[in-house]
Amino acid sequence: MTDAAEIEFLAPGAPVDLDNCAREPIHVPGSIQPRGVLLVVSDPAHVVEQASENLEQLTGVPWGQALGRPLADVLGGGAADAVIRSASAFGDLRERNPVELVLDVHGVPDPVDAVLHRAVVEGRRAAGRGGATEGAPTTSLVVELEPARGPRPFSFPNTYQAVRGTVADLNRAASLQELYDITAQAVRDLTGFDRVMVYRYDADYNGEVVAEAKLEELNSFLGQHYPASDIPAQARALYEKNWIRLISDVDYEPSPVRPTDHPASGQPLDMTYSTLRSVSPIHLEYLGNMGVRASMSISLLRDDKLWGLIACHHYSGPHAPPYATRAAAEFLGSTLSLRLVDRAEEDEVRRAMRVRATLTSLTAAALDEDRRLTDTLLGSPDLLDLLPADGVVVRLQGLTGSSGAEVPLEVADAIAAWAAGRGDDVVATDSLGRDAPSLSAPEDVPCGALVLPLPEGQYVLWLRGEAVRHVDWGGDPHNKAIAERQGEEIRLSPRKSFERWREVVRGRSQPWTTEEVAEAAELRTHLLEALYARSRSVVRAAETLQRSLLTEPVQPDGLELAVRYVPAAREAQVGGDWYDVFGLPDGSTILVIGDVVGHDSQAAATMGQLRGLLRGIAYSGSGGPTEVLTQLDGAIQGLGLGALATVLVGRLERPEGADGATLLRWASAGHLPPLLRSPDGPVRPLDAARAGLLLGVDPTRPRTEQQVLLEPGSTLLLYTDGLVERRDQVFDDGVDLLAAALGDLRDLPVDELCDALLARLLPDGAEDDVALVAVCLRPCGG
Repeated sequence: MTDAAEIEFLAPGAPVDLDNCAREPIHVPGSIQPRGVLLVVSDPAHVVEQASENLEQLTGVPWGQALGRPLADVLGGGAADAVIRSASAFGDLRERNPVELVLDVHGVPDPVDAVLHRAVVEGRRAAGRGGATEGAPTTSLVVELEPARGPRPFSFPNTYQAVRGTVADLNRAASLQELYDITAQAVRDLTGFDRVMVYRYDADYNGEVVAEAKLEELNSFLGQHYPASDIPAQARALYEKNWIRLISDVDYEPSPVRPTDHPASGQPLDMTYSTLRSVSPIHLEYLGNMGVRASMSISLLRDDKLWGLIACHHYSGPHAPPYATRAAAEFLGSTLSLRLVDRAEEDEVRRAMRVRATLTSLTAAALDEDRRLTDTLLGSPDLLDLLPADGVVVRLQGLTGSSGAEVPLEVADAIAAWAAGRGDDVVATDSLGRDAPSLSAPEDVPCGALVLPLPEGQYVLWLRGEAVRHVDWGGDPHNKAIAERQGEEIRLSPRKSFERWREVVRGRSQPWTTEEVAEAAELRTHLLEALYARSRSVVRAAETLQRSLLTEPVQPDGLELAVRYVPAAREAQVGGDWYDVFGLPDGSTILVIGDVVGHDSQAAATMGQLRGLLRGIAYSGSGGPTEVLTQLDGAIQGLGLGALATVLVGRLERPEGADGATLLRWASAGHLPPLLRSPDGPVRPLDAARAGLLLGVDPTRPRTEQQVLLEPGSTLLLYTDGLVERRDQVFDDGVDLLAAALGDLRDLPVDELCDALLARLLPDGAEDDVALVAVCLRPCGG
C-alpha cells in the first residue's frame, strides 16, 4: 500500500480526473457537506477563526459575522459553555461525542449534535526560505454541528446497549463467513441503508464483497471484485485514521470553509478527522454511476492497517443516520475487526502448533544418522505435512526422493538451479512462468515452487499446481475509465458499467504465505545442522580408515625409514594422499607414495582401494615397479573405479657385488620426482622427465622404469605436492626449497629429519595434505 505521505498532491483547486485523482489532496478539500455546519475555534480563547458558508442555516449567524467573535456569540452562552466544558475535559474528545445542544435560533429551539475534534495548525510558511515554517504548531478546536430533529434512536452512552445482542452473536459465530453475515445484517438493521456489504481487500488492495444484506429487489454484488484504483491510496490512508465516513446526498453542493486558509498557518484546514469533510468529485461521480444516492463506509482494521470496509449504499434518495446511530455502527465495525483478528490469531496458533510439531519431529528424526536423510524427510510425518503442496522433491547426500505429484527430475534440478542462482536461503514463487521464464517448463509441470537451496547442489523443493481462479469483477477492471468532453476539454471520468465481468486467472498457484516461508527457512537451518553432523561422521570414519591404512613402516636391515602424514589445515581432515612401505618375500622393500585427485571422504575411500590393489599386485607378482603400475592402471579401468591418482613405486634391492650399495628401481605415474642426497655430494631430483601419465587416464600407454645405485649414507625422500605447492610460489620453487632444506639438515636421524623438513617448509600448517617417506642407507645421521 502506498503511504499517503509519499504522494505528491495536486495543487488546491487543480482540475481532477482519473489521470490525477490518486494525487487529489482529499484531506484538505476546503469545503464540507452541507448536512451540517463547521466552526474552527482558537484554543483556549474560543474565538471563531473559520466557518463554513452555510453557518447561518443552522445558527442564524452569517459566517462573515461569526469570524473573530467568541463562540458564545455564535452558539449562545449555554451551548458554548457545553462545548467548552466537553473540550476541556481530559482524554479523547471522540469518547464524549456528540455533545447534545439546543440552539436558540430567532427564538425557536433547535436541537443539534456537536461533534468535536482538535486539528493541528502548523506555523505559517515563510516566503523565500525554502518553505520553512515560523512558530511552533498549535491546535484549534473544530466544532461540527448536525441537526438532531426528530426522536433520537438512543443516546451515545447507550451505544453498547443498542448493539449488545449483535456483539453476543459475533462472539458465538463459528466461522468467518458467519461473522461477515451477522455484521452486514446488523449494520443494515441499525442504519436503514438499502444495501450493506462487507468488503475485503487482497494483498494488492483489490476488493471483494464477502457478505451482503440488501433489499430483496436489488441485484446482488456478493462475490464481486473491484480494482484497487476504485479506492486510491490516499483514501485508504484516511480510512485508517477516520473510521467512518457518511455521504448523505451524493448530489450535495459543497459549502466552502471561510477563509480558505487558516489565519495562523496560511494553509487549508486539515479535515482528516472531520465528519462533514467534503469528498472527491470523482468519487461522487463514481457513486452516481452506480445509482447510489447516499453512502457510508466503516473501516475494518487489523494491526492498525486497513483490512476492508463495511460499505453502505442507499438508492431511493438522501439518507442521513444520526451521529449516535453511526457511532453504534462504527462500534460494530470495531467489534468485527477485533473478532477477525481473534479468529485469525486462533487459526494461526492452531496451524503454527501443528507445523511446530511436524518440524520438531522431522528435526529429531534428521539427527538419526543410521537413517538416510531423504527417508527421514519423506517418512511420517513428511515435508508435505509441514507445508501444504502437491509434491515435494528432495536431493540430499547423493540421493533423490519425492512424494506427491511427480515431476521429471531434470525439471526439478533446473528449478533448484534457478533458485540457487537467486542467492537467497528460501526462494518462493507462485508463477514460474512469470518469474523464471528461461526454464521453459512444460505446461503440465506445477507452476508454484518453494525451494531451499543447500550446499553442493542439494535442495528441497515443494511444488504447487495451477490454481485456476474465476474472478467476478464489478465491471471490466481493465477498462476503468471513459472519456467525456466538457466544452473544449476531454476529461477521463469513472466507468459507468458495473455489470458482472468474469476473468479467468491462470498460470499461478496458491501463493506461499509469509509464515510458510519463515517455517521453510527454519527447516533449512535444521537441515544444514543435520548435514554438517552427518558429514562430520563421514569424515571421522574416513579419518579412521585413512589412519588405519597409514601404518608404521617396516625397518629392513641396513635401512632407516620414517614416514609422516599431515592433513590439510581445514575442517574435513581427510584426503587422498598416502604412503606405504612393505617387504617382499625375496627380501626387497617396496616404497610407495601416492595422491588421489580430490580432498574428501570419497578420495580417502579411493586411496584405500588403490593401496590394497597395489599391495596385492606387488606382493603376488615378480615384476618391477613398471609392471605394478601397469597392472594397477588396468585394474582401475576393469573394476570401474573411476579414479585419478599420481603414484610413484620404488623397489630397493641389494645386488650382488654392489659393495654395500643399494639399487633403487622406480616408476612414476605423474608423480613428483624423488630427491636424493648423496653422503658427501649435493641434493638432486631423480629424473622427472619420465613421470608418465596419471593412473586412470590411459592404461594402454607404456610406462618406463628407472634405476639408480644408492651409496651407503645416502638419503632418499618421497613426498606429495602438499609439501612444495603454495598459492604464493611456483611449483619448481617449492621443490628447490625442499632440496635446499634436505641439504642443510645432514646430521639428523630420519625421524628428526622429517619433522625438521615439515617445520621449515610448513611453518603455518599445510594448505593441502602431505605424505612423506624418508629412507637413509646406513651409516646415516652421524
